[in-house]
Amino acid sequence: MAKFVGAHVSAAGGVHNAPLNAQEIGARAFALFTKNQRQWRAKPLTEEVIGRFKENLRRVGISPDHVLPHDSYLINLGHPEPEKRRRSLEAFIDEAERCSALGLKYLNFHPGSHLRQISEEECLELVALSLNEAMERTKGVVFVVENTAGQGSNVGYRFEHIARIVELVNDKSRIGVCLDTCHLFAAGYDIRDRSSYERTMEEFEKVVGFKYLKGMHLNDAKSGLGSRVDRHHSIGKGNIGLDAFRFIMNDPRLDGIPLILETIDPSLWPYEIELLYSLVE
Repeated sequence: MAKFVGAHVSAAGGVHNAPLNAQEIGARAFALFTKNQRQWRAKPLTEEVIGRFKENLRRVGISPDHVLPHDSYLINLGHPEPEKRRRSLEAFIDEAERCSALGLKYLNFHPGSHLRQISEEECLELVALSLNEAMERTKGVVFVVENTAGQGSNVGYRFEHIARIVELVNDKSRIGVCLDTCHLFAAGYDIRDRSSYERTMEEFEKVVGFKYLKGMHLNDAKSGLGSRVDRHHSIGKGNIGLDAFRFIMNDPRLDGIPLILETIDPSLWPYEIELLYSLVE
């Protein structure tokens, strides 16, 4: 089977627990925070924890290629104030080093916010500037930028924003993209019926390119099309509906990448994973 579905699982008690939590829900991929996502600082990972994480990953049979770690929500690589942007960048580099230590190749991040102090274009340029420094100071990890719903002052809600970041990054081999279905829909990209889905995906290919797609977040939406409001819902229970997820599960362009649930009721994850696989024709 070419699809690898999972969820953003808890790493409570240590990151080494995340693979076991993924196995428990029948996941073949997963996302995690490698530290508390609501704090700037975290204790370094110990050799023991790193060893246990790698061992558990082997034990559950999930490839590091199908793990999509997410950085802290505090980080804003496009922050208009230099000192605050510097703090974000240092935290981001620390996250990249944690991924590296765990043998993981991706770090998923939200592009950033202009906080209504600078233009979107200036913010995107700052994000790329931050990424270029992060790439110079780390090795190997691919930075996977996630499209946003465009809530508040967030950039990244248009494919053109993502393409601009990719364009400005020096090392194209270390930049990737994660598409979030709820964010797509809230940003005005329809995927509810076959023709809308194909139109959106063709636009993504034309503006950004599937060669950069490293993962997806599969979420239904409580918010409306083009509302620019980020409200996730359980699969098939929101305004996107089930058909979009059927298109995704049967789209060969999305083979081999982690497809991660961030839906609102973790108790439904085993059922949602099963449901998604049942859509494969």
